[in-house]
Amino acid sequence: MGIEYLAIFVWGLSGGLSAVRKGFDLFSILMCGWITALGGGLVRDTLLGDLPPVGITDKGYILTCLISGLVVAVAHPEVSRFKWTMVAIDALGLGLFAVNGTAKALAFGSSGMTAVFLGMATALAGGLFRDIMLGDVPMIIGDKHLYAVPSLVGCVLTVIVYKGVRANMVGMQAEMILDVVIVIVVFTLRVVSVACNLTLPGAVERRDAEIGRGEDGGKGE
Repeated sequence: MGIEYLAIFVWGLSGGLSAVRKGFDLFSILMCGWITALGGGLVRDTLLGDLPPVGITDKGYILTCLISGLVVAVAHPEVSRFKWTMVAIDALGLGLFAVNGTAKALAFGSSGMTAVFLGMATALAGGLFRDIMLGDVPMIIGDKHLYAVPSLVGCVLTVIVYKGVRANMVGMQAEMILDVVIVIVVFTLRVVSVACNLTLPGAVERRDAEIGRGEDGGKGE
């Protein structure tokens, strides 16, 4: 339970800070914080059939979002002063939501593959909704650094740990420790990718094909 509230708070800060940087009013700050923190959970719960979603029914979750929005509305100068604050907050939320979303999907009886998809939806959909609301290119496609990949790694590792628990190979206390380790792994992958400018390769360059098109005037034959 604690991991859920921590995830909601840190990503509520992330969404609220994005709205502050756009110069939006307090309502917009709170709304961006809410959609960033709970938007992924809305998608996950809807797909799981867990209705109505906790993002609109759980008073604790909503109150946590409101608190994070108010905190960033007041303390945004201090938060923005640090270069890596936004990256660190996003990375922490990414790891927390990846683990939490995957674990909930597994608890509802989803297969490992389905749980991975739902875990990634939990981790990525909130930021996607935030960027769309703010008129930005979604970070999931606009950021060339590793973003979706760390969440995928976290979701897969969470499934592996869960399978270990079901097979009585991992105890409950060890599961909690491993979940924290997974969050750290996701956080580290994201932060290191930004710090070291690590990116995935793009499309393969085909200069021979370009030369061929130039010689025949762009015709396929």
